[in-house]
Amino acid sequence: MRLLVTIALMLTLALTTPPGALAGEPIDQLKAQVDRVLKLIDDPALKDKPKDKRVEVRRIAEDIFDFPETAKRSLGRHWAARTPAERDEFVKLFGDLLERSYISKIELYGGEKIQYVSDKIEGDLASVQSKLVTKTGTDVPIEYRMLKKGDRWLVYDVIIEGVSLVSNYRTQFNKIIQTSSYAELVKKMKSRQEEMGSGTDPGRRV
Repeated sequence: MRLLVTIALMLTLALTTPPGALAGEPIDQLKAQVDRVLKLIDDPALKDKPKDKRVEVRRIAEDIFDFPETAKRSLGRHWAARTPAERDEFVKLFGDLLERSYISKIELYGGEKIQYVSDKIEGDLASVQSKLVTKTGTDVPIEYRMLKKGDRWLVYDVIIEGVSLVSNYRTQFNKIIQTSSYAELVKKMKSRQEEMGSGTDPGRRV
């Protein structure tokens, strides 16, 4: 799951539309970020500046992903009990977790493609069906769920072969809170942040 999600989030930025397919507004907005990311990856001025590149990647990611919405849905029923300050802190910790676990890996992009299959818009919600075409020719179904904020469509969940990124995190977070406390979850997330910042192997869960 971790590997597939990493690939999916990376390849959101390399979305392609098969000939003859009509892309809807959500896809158009996703595709509009492609040039920005590819230019960033190939920018010679950032070649030896990984920290600067990561900052730029995060900036672009914030134009694609709705971190507050993803954080809220991942915390589930426990979100309602949080104070405004706690919510702000959690959104920041969760955004950092996604960045360090997945988004910062964008530089590993190796030319794989995700093809747009179809999309469906219902009010302020959209579902984009796509498929990851691996280098061996295998198709992996990936669904992007999006929410409209103003004039922008933002991704709040990625579903790979029926497994939701949000649900996956919600299960982990809920287990920690139920067996311990919300404070313990925050403590673990901060500890995780420090470990990843120091270069410790990020292979384990929260």
